[in-house]
Amino acid sequence: MKDRFALVTGSSSGIGYEYARQLAGKGYPLIMVSNEEKITDCAKQLSETYGITAHGLVRNLGTADAARELYDYCHAQGWEVEVLVNNAGVYHDKDILDDSEAFTQLIIQLHMTTPAMLCYLFGQDMVARGEGYMLNMCSITANIAGQRLGTYGSTKAFLASFTRALHIELKQKGVRVTAVHPGAVDTGLYSIPAWVMKGGRALGIVVSPQYLAKRGLRAMFHGRSKITVPFVYSKILLLLIALAPTCLLRLIRRLGWF
Repeated sequence: MKDRFALVTGSSSGIGYEYARQLAGKGYPLIMVSNEEKITDCAKQLSETYGITAHGLVRNLGTADAARELYDYCHAQGWEVEVLVNNAGVYHDKDILDDSEAFTQLIIQLHMTTPAMLCYLFGQDMVARGEGYMLNMCSITANIAGQRLGTYGSTKAFLASFTRALHIELKQKGVRVTAVHPGAVDTGLYSIPAWVMKGGRALGIVVSPQYLAKRGLRAMFHGRSKITVPFVYSKILLLLIALAPTCLLRLIRRLGWF
């Protein structure tokens, strides 16, 4: 039987690297994808550490044909993908019209088109084999229609809805599909003072990439449709935002608090 690979996008650092590392620890050979050249060194490091095969591919997943090109390449190499982790993405907190046209196109491509098409293409093979796993990195902002997160949250909302539908459609066909909705993760992605992040970690509001990846993979292998991390604080935040009327959000905006 051929080796069954785990493919992780955006895996040169942060959460994506941690997904790849933990999957390597479970014995999975890896296909690590990133737009950063260092992905080849990351793959080599994990290969040497865990004694598995790891391929580092430099790919720009923000282009229209990125998913098809990646799928065709893996197929040509004879790599069967058993685990697909769609992690690649970009983050910002900026007004919609203040973003550049290029960035707006990029975030839509990375958070919607490419992961959806990777699920579609690799999902065909998984269904044909009667087994497979997909994990899509969503966000608690998928439930937040607020200023400065409009594009980010809405693209994650699409991915969350898409993942839920795919989970329902494929569960009985042997393919498990899971959406991971993280809150704040300590990846250096946010423009937040170090002391604030340290306090957030101490209170459990901010989680580490290691913890998030562990919870996400556990949920995926157990066939859960969705997991929110951290659960308690994220649910409280979402409840408060759901209860906030639009007029209050406009007032906060007018006062310049956010």
